[in-house]
Order: sequence, then C-alpha cells, then structure tokens
Amino acid sequence: MLKKIGFVGLGTVGKHMAANLMKGNYRLTVYDGHPEAVSELVKLGAEAAATPMQAAKGQDMVIVILPESDDLKPTLFADKGVLQGIDPGTILVDMGTHSLETTLKLAEEAVARRAMFLEAPVWGTKEHAANGLLTILAGGDPSLLGRCREAFSFFGLNIIHIGKVGDATRMKFIVNLVQAELMQALAEGIVFGDKMGFSAEKILEVLDSGGVASPLFHSKGRSIARGDFTRNLALKYVHEQMLLVMEAANKLNLKLPAAEVVSKVYEQAVKDGRGEEDFSAVVKVLWK
Repeated sequence: MLKKIGFVGLGTVGKHMAANLMKGNYRLTVYDGHPEAVSELVKLGAEAAATPMQAAKGQDMVIVILPESDDLKPTLFADKGVLQGIDPGTILVDMGTHSLETTLKLAEEAVARRAMFLEAPVWGTKEHAANGLLTILAGGDPSLLGRCREAFSFFGLNIIHIGKVGDATRMKFIVNLVQAELMQALAEGIVFGDKMGFSAEKILEVLDSGGVASPLFHSKGRSIARGDFTRNLALKYVHEQMLLVMEAANKLNLKLPAAEVVSKVYEQAVKDGRGEEDFSAVVKVLWK
C-alpha cells in the first residue's frame, strides 16, 4: 500500500493536489523552488525537503508536476535531482505536460534506476485541483495505474488509461490544442459582439442555449465579463503548451493553420505581460 509520497512542484495546480493528498493521511515530503509554497504544505502536516533528491528518497511514490521550463531538467536529472534520490521499486509519476522527448527520457532514466514509471499529465485548472476534479491521462502499465488510483482519487475525478508510455503526452497535446483554440474563439466572439453593441452577458446567454455550449464558455465567459483574470490556469503555460503542440505537429509534417495563428496570439499576450494572468486574458490582445 502506498503511504509515503514525495511531491515535487507546488505551483498553481500542484499545491492543491498535494493538499488534497494530505486529507488521505499520506505522509508527504514536498519540494518546490518557492519556499512560501512549501511552507503552506508544512502547515498542513507535510515535511519539507531541501532538494528534489531528498523529496524522492525513501518514498513509495514520487509525483512530479512541473512545466517544460528551464528548471525542469535540473530538477529531474541533475545532481540532487529527483532521479538521484529515487530508490528501486519506487513509482515515479510524471504529472506535468512536457515534450514527448522529455517524457520518454524520464521514463528511460527511471527504468535504468529500477524505478517504476507512469506518465499521468493532469488536465484542469486551480479550481479543479482544489475540488478534486482534475482529469488524469495515464500512459504505462495498467496494473501500475491500478496501484496509484486510490491516491489519484483525492485530486482527480476522471482517471483515463490512454495506452503505453508516451500516449498520454500525445493525448494531452490534443487537449491543449482544442482548449487554447476554444478560448481564442470565445475571446473573438465576445470582442466581435461588443463592437456590434452586445453585452458579454447577452452573448453568453445565446451561446449557452445552443450546440456550442460548453463549461469553458460558461465559466470563462463570465469571468471575462466581470473583468476577472485571476490566475486559474496561467496564460504563460498555455502558450508553452501550444509551442509543444506545434513542435509535435512539425515532426509529423502536419500543418495546423488555426493552431499556428492561436499560438501567435498567446505569444503576443505573453509579450504584453499577461503571462501570469489566467489564460482567458488572451482576450486583451484583441481589445487593443
């Protein structure tokens, strides 16, 4: 039975996942580059680790949820990184969204250290994480996923086995593509309607009534109408994920015209200083 869990990455989503695990009486050892995030979990009963290696040492499971950033590879692969501390037989679960190459390299390195590896990128926002409503896309041995399901259930509502290692990352690319394009479509609809004299509330009332109705349009549309861009899913991460999508598409010699345009809009939003805001703030590029 899994009881001791190392948790690396206490960002917008990760800290809520870790907090929910504490409700399951798991013994958590946590690490993050921001001490204040660690302090929040320590107050809930977690133990702080000084390095990623320390967070991974002596655990039944190690969960890593980090973006594809400059800090990722040192945290995983460098001296005092996760792989330096992981023990044979420990389950290493990668719950971030990375390039396929990073995912496969991490799996290879874990196996070389006789650890067990499961990729399980999560899909959802801060609210989903806080309320235990994330979707978890898993790639790897189904029996290994079975061992992890109880722990995952504390922060995930939907746990979907996609296939072999690498398949969950590929599926997450699809999710990220569609999500970013939907947000862009909503932003354009609201701005276009505003210029024609309609309120955002009236536009959303109409959209909610028909075949294009969606939870994303409902929640994000009303946040935009209120002018509330409080970070729930950071715009900079959506931009980063779109870059990974475009990279994967290029390797397939596949042209995705809408994705190319949408990626550039998110890029502009980051250049405008919107990266730390919620990804619905992409609408501000159109309001210029």
